Amino acid sequence: MTWTRNPDDVDNVTLTIEDGWYVARDEETGITSQGETHPEALANLADALELHERPVPDEEDIDPSSAPWL
Repeated sequence: MTWTRNPDDVDNVTLTIEDGWYVARDEETGITSQGETHPEALANLADALELHERPVPDEEDIDPSSAPWL
């Protein structure tokens, strides 16, 4: 099953159900997220889009002690 928002919307999001999960994809950016419900998938996509739009800090702005993988 697939739903697509009104084509007049600036943000075009496609929703599908895959293996019991709602999958939300922003067609403009290709960013995808999922959730157990339709609203949860959209909320998770909104979070992912917000993270994607954050500016990348310059290398000198990164504190290595705040990165647990280093």
